[in-house]
Amino acid sequence: MELKKKFPVLSKSQIDKFVLFEKLFKKWNNRVNLISRRDVDFLFERHICYSLAITLHFKFKPKTKILDVGTGGGFPGIPLAIFFPNVDFTLIDRTEKKIKIIDLIKEDLKIKNVKTIVGDVKNLKSKFDFVIGRAVTKMEKFVPLVKKNILTQKNESGIIYLKGGELAYEMERFPNIKIYKLKNNFKSDFFDTKKVIYISQIDF
Repeated sequence: MELKKKFPVLSKSQIDKFVLFEKLFKKWNNRVNLISRRDVDFLFERHICYSLAITLHFKFKPKTKILDVGTGGGFPGIPLAIFFPNVDFTLIDRTEKKIKIIDLIKEDLKIKNVKTIVGDVKNLKSKFDFVIGRAVTKMEKFVPLVKKNILTQKNESGIIYLKGGELAYEMERFPNIKIYKLKNNFKSDFFDTKKVIYISQIDF
């Protein structure tokens, strides 16, 4: 299977979960617009693989606490939760119907390491090791919004963000930013400008 080729550490049970996830997601997307219906044909590449790109650069320890902000249809949180079954994920989104669908999907997948919240992250006071997001808003807005939610006493903590396009402003605003270009990992044109961005909590 193509997923196994791209992420060879995945077990058979994890592969089976991804197959079921794709099936469930497409079923629910026909009823509730989790992602663009035009985009659902590219679910594997643009959403599952894009989410899992984080795993190429980060190996989270068991019991790490991660907040996925503006998760939408469950990305990148659900794919990462399947990949890291011993890591605790909290997915937050302001759209209640999307969270309800995520809850149904995670029950069918028997995922035990995902919690969900309907709400705005600006009102969330809980602390996490990492905050992750995917094109939620501009970095200069996202960082101030979520930095209060990061455990600053931890050595390994910070913001991990999936983003495309140019990053000149971000590089100027956050001088110690780490950028991983995904075109080095994937051949598809979709990943030509896509990146995994890491800002350590010490750089806020």
